[in-house]
Amino acid sequence: MEPAVPALDEVWFTRCPVPTATGIAADRGTLAAEFAADGIAVRSFQDNRGGTNDERHFTHAHPALFREGGNVPALWARSRGGATRLIGLTWIEERQSIVVRAGSSISDPAHLRGLRLAVPRHDLSIDFWRAMALRGLSGALGIAGLTLADAVPVDIPAGGPGQWETELRALADGRVDAVYVKGAVAVEAAARHGLVTGIDLDGYTDPRTRINNGTPRPVTVAQSLLDEHPDIVDRFLAVLIDSADWAATNPDGVSRILATETGSGPAGVAGAYQQHGTLHLNLSPERLDLLADQERFLRSHGFLPSAVDVAAWADHEPLRRAHELVARRSLEN
Repeated sequence: MEPAVPALDEVWFTRCPVPTATGIAADRGTLAAEFAADGIAVRSFQDNRGGTNDERHFTHAHPALFREGGNVPALWARSRGGATRLIGLTWIEERQSIVVRAGSSISDPAHLRGLRLAVPRHDLSIDFWRAMALRGLSGALGIAGLTLADAVPVDIPAGGPGQWETELRALADGRVDAVYVKGAVAVEAAARHGLVTGIDLDGYTDPRTRINNGTPRPVTVAQSLLDEHPDIVDRFLAVLIDSADWAATNPDGVSRILATETGSGPAGVAGAYQQHGTLHLNLSPERLDLLADQERFLRSHGFLPSAVDVAAWADHEPLRRAHELVARRSLEN
């Protein structure tokens, strides 16, 4: 006789303060509603005061956890032997740019040659901020056929409140010549410092120039939850599919939720996510290839202790089953 599967009375999720289908579902209450009749509580690190300061947001060390967030911590956790599976990827444009001082002549990636580029250093188990800066600067330089070796990366010890503030102050003070930023908070922070966009990475058609922590953004799940309760994983993903469908036709509602999720105002949301794309998940060969590119970059810069086989990490079945579940429910209704 096979051992009984442990009863499940709660599931947990965590997400980054960025556009996510999980954040949409949390705001609308659809995740809680999905499992209420089963007596399964749906809990979030963000609602449990720990938020993204809870180390498990990075390590994924929880047996009943879903995570939708940056790929740097997700790949790092997997490379350390974390028992997770990749069950979806999104690609959301988040206003990635290289900002400079007002009046600067920097307006083309080729202009970055020989310049001082800010690279923050945070005291974190996995310094995703540093990884983001290096990848963003590398992407910008690559447009002109350059590499990080063609510029002068400048370490900026980060500290104090506010995202991007340390790097942006260094730029405003003239200690560096350019800073990579992304997202709504960065739009507002750069404006406060009187800084302007020198290079708009969103203006280049090749998505590889914008591969970074959130592009593509993974949804991962604890292997134990997938093994013991695959139906729960399918239903969770079905809610995210519904959330992405809702988001596609409710731009005003999405803007309101993004302001709450990102902690920015209307100007930041409008500036960062006017053409954000879709929150729909997939595991297409193209997105998996983009994530594999990110894995190679992170490993080459020492962020990953061992290699991650992205193709082997991905499990396509839960998302396939979730789409079938959504289709069945649609017919029933």
